[in-house]
Amino acid sequence: MEYYVGSNSKPNGDGSYEKPFLRIAQAADIAMPGDEVIVLPGIYREDVNPVNAGTKQKRITYRSSEPLGAVITGADVFDNWEHYEGDVWKLAVPNSYFGAYNPYTTYVSGDWLNILIPVHTGEVFLNGKSLYEMDSLSKVLEPEFYDASWDRDFTKNTWYTCQSGEADETLIYANFQGKDPNKECVEINVRPHCFWPVAEHVDYITLKGFTVTKAATQWAPPTALQEGMIGPHWSKGWIIEDCDISESKCSGISLGKYRQQNNDNKWLKYKYKDGAQTQRDCSLIAQIDGWSKETIGSHVIRNCNIHDCGQTGIVGNLGCVFSVIENNHIHHINNKRNLAGAEIGGIKLHAAIDVIIKNNHFHDCTRGIWLDWQCQGTRVSSNLFHDNCMSRDHLLKPEFTEGLGMGEDLWIEIAHGPTLVDNNIMLSERCVRIPTQGVAFVHNLFYGAVSGVGRGVTNGSEKYASPRYTPIHMPHRTEITGFMTVLHGDVRFYNNIFIQPKVRRGMIEICEGSSDNEWDDCNLEAGTASYNGYMKEEEWKSHFEGYCGEGSAVSRDRYYMPLPVWFGGNAYFNGAKACELEEDALVDEEHEVTVKLVEGNGNPGVETNVYDFLKEGKMICSDTLGMAFEPEERFETPEGEDIIFDVDYYGKKREGRIVAGPFA
Repeated sequence: MEYYVGSNSKPNGDGSYEKPFLRIAQAADIAMPGDEVIVLPGIYREDVNPVNAGTKQKRITYRSSEPLGAVITGADVFDNWEHYEGDVWKLAVPNSYFGAYNPYTTYVSGDWLNILIPVHTGEVFLNGKSLYEMDSLSKVLEPEFYDASWDRDFTKNTWYTCQSGEADETLIYANFQGKDPNKECVEINVRPHCFWPVAEHVDYITLKGFTVTKAATQWAPPTALQEGMIGPHWSKGWIIEDCDISESKCSGISLGKYRQQNNDNKWLKYKYKDGAQTQRDCSLIAQIDGWSKETIGSHVIRNCNIHDCGQTGIVGNLGCVFSVIENNHIHHINNKRNLAGAEIGGIKLHAAIDVIIKNNHFHDCTRGIWLDWQCQGTRVSSNLFHDNCMSRDHLLKPEFTEGLGMGEDLWIEIAHGPTLVDNNIMLSERCVRIPTQGVAFVHNLFYGAVSGVGRGVTNGSEKYASPRYTPIHMPHRTEITGFMTVLHGDVRFYNNIFIQPKVRRGMIEICEGSSDNEWDDCNLEAGTASYNGYMKEEEWKSHFEGYCGEGSAVSRDRYYMPLPVWFGGNAYFNGAKACELEEDALVDEEHEVTVKLVEGNGNPGVETNVYDFLKEGKMICSDTLGMAFEPEERFETPEGEDIIFDVDYYGKKREGRIVAGPFA
């Protein structure tokens, strides 16, 4: 059955084409498997709560009749501002307007949040762009530029909120820099979501072609509800496609998190158990409570434009398993820099089991992708990354890295693999950060550094041992088979191109100021030389020869030493350094290689002369890569099939002469 919704309809509509519903929520209350909700162009100021689930054979589809024409927003327009002083205006909103949730009395809070000045989940928008919250009225009356923002020029557009001492009202003071808010479009966000089921297991929903914007979302760490502006909550089989998603206070899309009882921001509330332990608890109890391939995950996010969100474009923990994220444009995430902490990125996923992230474009994010814990069967393929690492020159100050780091295109943390990274173009000064193991890099172009080797796997205790033990799963399943800390190594580099860029002086100064710590080696040198001192497979195996049971302490050390590393067919230019273990590397010290990002009819790519200097290599396949050590799982498809790397970044077949890098 088809239901129609129109923003200019009468309240007594019946959902027919002739008499559409006025609100999407009216259709969401009654839509059943196989139904389609068709939403006409217009602005829908509501928090849609889909009540019923679809089935695998009969999905429930919500579709904008005109691509991006139907706008679901968490904000309302206010045009009754009173002039206060200078460029500052005042708005009084009765607290009854907000109902049970007032974003202007609710602070952004949660585990792993690291900010010095508290901010609310609310926002003030001037013509669609969010202003900067201040913690005092005086800072609104006399605003200053906020240098940590990636959009410094707009930062004098400020606001402040407090409760009225005379009435039950929320007061908002805003500096619009000379604009009259009653003549411009000024909104404040008043709802925590735009399209989000309150209930769990609302499965097989499709959301297609909507503009979704301006929700007052809460901080989304892995040990909380982890909500987003859009999301399946704890469900299976959603498709979110062809949407424009922007201006979430924290996260745009959440792919779901198991809401363990008594573990909602437990680290924040109960400080006696480390956050790593609460994450282990959550994974195990979720498994007991039915977390499986049959019940959770398998979502698809495709062809979306995701931008200008404060924390993440896409977030998920446990609920993201078996999902596909493809052909999205993810950009300008965390650019305001009023939020900081360990959960920020264009994509931030925990337990990305068999998740495929392919053919996306990431740029102008604090970091592109952060894969944290339980990356097993994860594949990052044919993505373009650039300008995800302190990309504005005015940001190159050590104080601006506090709580955020310098950023990178891809961070893989504290997992056991197999994680496959192939055919990507990485152009930020820090391409990859890998305090992890069980990774294969195949046919990538790295125009920047590989950092974090041998670091970042403890929990930061200075006096006591604090290794982080993370879960290992059955291949292509969620069931946990064990826990182990990271030994380092167990990494493969085949047919990659490494090019040393010219590093900005400010980046060097930041690294010199924090050059050697547990979390980051601050490496800015392109290449694989960080693996000097590791062992090849043959040498590593020799430590086990002749061992037949109990032995000396030395013999036990062999189980805890770094794992071997593998190399083949890589090429190094402009001073990029090869690992001393690599025997067949092309290290070109003669030619100057250039790399330039170009736009081609909206389809960006690179211009480079590096392919003039490459030598012929070998075809790589799953047999070349072997298996990740801890899970004993091969680098293969989620269906358990072998991979032959015979298709390049553009989908072109690799035939005849095989060369390094993402292009055939």
